[in-house]
Amino acid sequence: MDIHFLKWVHICSSMLLFGTGLGTAFFKFTADLGRDLKVMGDTNRRVVLADWLFTTPTVVVQPLSGYALAQAYGYPWTAPWLLMSLGLYLVAGLCWLPVVYLQIRMRDDCAAALAAGRELDPRYWRDARLWFWLGVPAFLAMVGVIGLMVAKPALW
Repeated sequence: MDIHFLKWVHICSSMLLFGTGLGTAFFKFTADLGRDLKVMGDTNRRVVLADWLFTTPTVVVQPLSGYALAQAYGYPWTAPWLLMSLGLYLVAGLCWLPVVYLQIRMRDDCAAALAAGRELDPRYWRDARLWFWLGVPAFLAMVGVIGLMVAKPALW
């Protein structure tokens, strides 16, 4: 495979991963702030859909294309910037997995409350807080990964 195409796939995939995460987080957070159950339900449904359509494929493409690029460029797996980026990617992934579960549960909680014509269960707000706080280290980790990928600094 052409290395330029591979690099293009890797960069586009990282943009899609980062952009989808940041965009959906913004819209979900602001929908929750508005406390309009109908808007929250619609937003949560779309956030879950965006994760399946965009985030999940890029979570797979990123390490595969990264591995292929490291091989093509001859980067050793012991390169500090590469080890650190893999560690940060793992941190982001470990935060993302419970976030996916929480998003699905919050989507379902909104749908149930709307269907029953009742207010949200307090669990929704606990889940929303946890979702937010899991997003902070995931976001910072991805910023770090992108910085390491671009700069490839000598860390130690």
